[in-house]
Amino acid sequence: MDITTNRVNSANATISATISNDIVQNHLTKIAKELSKTANIAGFRKGKVPVAIVKKQYGDKLNQDAESQALQDILNSGLEKLEIDKDNLIGEPQIAKFDKSENGIAVIVNVAVRPEINLGDYASIVPDVAKPSVDEEAVTKRIEEMAEAQTPYVKIKRKRKLADGDMALIDFVGTLDGEEFKGGSAENFSLKIGSGQFIPGFEEQMIGMNSSDKKDIPVTFPEDYQAKDLAGKEVSFAVTLNEIQEKGTLEIDDELAKKLLPNEENATLETLKEQTKDQIQAEAISKLYNDELKPNLMKTFVKKFDFDLPDFVVDQEIDIAVNKDAQSMSEDEINEIKENADKLKELRDGKRAEAVESVKATFIVDALAKAEEISVNEEEVMKAIYYEAYQMGQDPKAMYEQYHKAGYLPAIQMSMVEDKVLSKLLDSKMKGE
Repeated sequence: MDITTNRVNSANATISATISNDIVQNHLTKIAKELSKTANIAGFRKGKVPVAIVKKQYGDKLNQDAESQALQDILNSGLEKLEIDKDNLIGEPQIAKFDKSENGIAVIVNVAVRPEINLGDYASIVPDVAKPSVDEEAVTKRIEEMAEAQTPYVKIKRKRKLADGDMALIDFVGTLDGEEFKGGSAENFSLKIGSGQFIPGFEEQMIGMNSSDKKDIPVTFPEDYQAKDLAGKEVSFAVTLNEIQEKGTLEIDDELAKKLLPNEENATLETLKEQTKDQIQAEAISKLYNDELKPNLMKTFVKKFDFDLPDFVVDQEIDIAVNKDAQSMSEDEINEIKENADKLKELRDGKRAEAVESVKATFIVDALAKAEEISVNEEEVMKAIYYEAYQMGQDPKAMYEQYHKAGYLPAIQMSMVEDKVLSKLLDSKMKGE
């Protein structure tokens, strides 16, 4: 069997051959002989089934297995001629041609190889980073905000009207067409005025009330309100203001530091200031990295490094982009693309440049991660998803399963690797205090 190979470039190669009928039959006979030792066929003892009977019983399946084995032989021989190690293959080989005829099967297999990237002195490409400075005013403001958040509301000591920002303790009864409705009543309910917790217009109408005042407050439920029987309806709330509370005061001192740093032994106001400064600085660095430095550095790497890309990986990236666009298309637009090959080609060609950049970035990150000995394991991915779920108030386990089934985990892992790699490179160029 003559096998022809073609190394298209460092990332792509083709293997061509014609599988003769004799080769297929030889494989089929070998497979049938092996199967005859274990096959259970009525009328024959196990291990004594004639090969001819096995071929007749499992004809189509044996033929498929024989063709598959012959194809595997071609692939192995082709890779050997190309001097390509299987470990360097990207994805599964793509069968571009498998044409059967009287003379045999004409086969062409495309293989993708992991690109060779010469990173050179990549560290010199990373720009110097000036560590963001934090002034005392920013630290003081942050501590004041934390102190205010810890300060409890207390009953007002002087008589005054309810104002925006106050906490109101109220009783209320809601009625629709004169009848109380479910969930529309409560006693001694704490409502912060201006929080937007209640239906639009409710809190605003309470401003100016005095303690012990009673007032009927008319409001209209939003059209998209979750309770359909109330959506868009005008109702009235009979409100009694039991008590007005305002923010108390909390001294910014060592006692506040101990309250805000419960795990810090012998915490002082100075400790709180130092940690607050570090936190503000870390936030500033994170913003600088994510909004500016990381995207720009990645663009620089993509522009700087030139190497061949596996064709099918780029095509897969284009497929993803096209399918994403299709989600926002009308049925007529989708049908037009399906029926018009030129239209589909135009759409795909428009996605190619972006797809090439995306694939290049992925391989560059992979190469940099190896050079910097950085990796992200499955447990880290799980923790990141769980944290995201907690932040969104969702079930962590359910979100992880959802991402797993959708096949998002590899992309999440690669994103985390990229973040780690770029952060490490930028950290190494950090200059400042």
